[in-house]
Amino acid sequence: MNVASTIVVALKALLRNPTRALLTTLGIVIGIAAVITMMEIGTGSSQSIQSSIEKMGANTILVLPGASRRGGVNQGSGSRMSLTPEDCEAILRECVSVGTAVPVVNAGGYQVISGNVNYAPSRITGTAPDFLTIRNWEVEEGRNFTLRETNSRATVCLVGTTIVREVFGGNSPIDSELRIKDTAFKVIGVLKSKGANMMGSDEDDVIILPWTTTRLRLTGLKTGEASDTTSTAATSPSALYPGEGVAFYPEPDENLETDTLLMPKFIHIDMIQMVATSPEKVDEAIDEVTTLLRERHRIKPGEDDDFHIRNSAEFMQMLTGTTTVMTNLLLGVALISLIVGGVGIMNIMLVSVTERTREIGLRMAVGARSRDILQQFLIESMVLCLVGGVVGILLGHGAALLVERYLGWPIASSPEAVLAAVAVSAAVGLVFGFYPAWKASKLDPIEALRYE
Repeated sequence: MNVASTIVVALKALLRNPTRALLTTLGIVIGIAAVITMMEIGTGSSQSIQSSIEKMGANTILVLPGASRRGGVNQGSGSRMSLTPEDCEAILRECVSVGTAVPVVNAGGYQVISGNVNYAPSRITGTAPDFLTIRNWEVEEGRNFTLRETNSRATVCLVGTTIVREVFGGNSPIDSELRIKDTAFKVIGVLKSKGANMMGSDEDDVIILPWTTTRLRLTGLKTGEASDTTSTAATSPSALYPGEGVAFYPEPDENLETDTLLMPKFIHIDMIQMVATSPEKVDEAIDEVTTLLRERHRIKPGEDDDFHIRNSAEFMQMLTGTTTVMTNLLLGVALISLIVGGVGIMNIMLVSVTERTREIGLRMAVGARSRDILQQFLIESMVLCLVGGVVGILLGHGAALLVERYLGWPIASSPEAVLAAVAVSAAVGLVFGFYPAWKASKLDPIEALRYE
């Protein structure tokens, strides 16, 4: 008997009792369907997380000020005034792995006024024109502000769609005025809607201004300490940056702010936001920026940095890692179903060997070798599992589509999962069918013919 004739004989043997064959494959069908469903939901969730990260800004790297100490108390991250616009310019000039970088100044707690409407936006952000490029954000109506407007501290702004709805009643705000504090800003652009981020915050409830205007007209030139007060050496950071009680960044007087609007050179910023030239360059960009800032801030080896660097890749790895753990947990449950199905196939195949003992003896009596019998029963087992695997794949994909339609969960088809399911089905048939096939091949022909 060749392989083809053996397959034909095996299929005929299975079709003699189709109900039993169907019930035998039920465990495999359920297991494979569960595996496919879980894989498609898990892949869809991972892609959804990656898409959300990209909306916030793909490959984004944040440089934040460090923590300062006052009277032995840690003031928290961001309290140390250690970042300047010159740092941002140096990063753009000297770090080849950084695509673009912008300074960021945050202004919170202000109300905006337009006509008879008062509204408190979630965020007022001062930055540079390339901020939209870093955040992968588009201007839906109007235009972005320019570098020249940033350098001249122009009173212009961009608004999100939530601001358009809440302040302007859904009407076009282009060329309208928004008053923040005691300054009137001209709306020159409306940002394309981003919706809520993964934390549930409304991304569109934002006003974006030139950072120079934000710092000078809204937040002011802040005072505070530029480094820890614990170091006393002449060459320590506290000697280079004045310590506690020194107004290193003096408040501008009234004439400076309202008339001359001269910007002091060493004004500090709240953050530097940048993007690497490619996802593979993120770690290299972080190393370059760290080295540069340590050199610029005269931080000696062994001393703590006066800044922190964060990147979206860490956040993405954390979220995708959580998704992977849950997916693997569910896959473990699905694999238990496959094992149960395999045990069921072994049981039925043992019953089949017992029922067909005389048939086996007759085949061996007319010349069938032990390996022919072994091959026949292995093929029967594998056919059962492969048929169950195909049906399970179809059911699993159908279940994933139902989940997407009625529960709104993201899914994504995985060709690798389909191929793996077919391979697992064949492997289950081979492993759990081997013992019954081996038992059948070892029957004595004479004893088998006498079997009743």
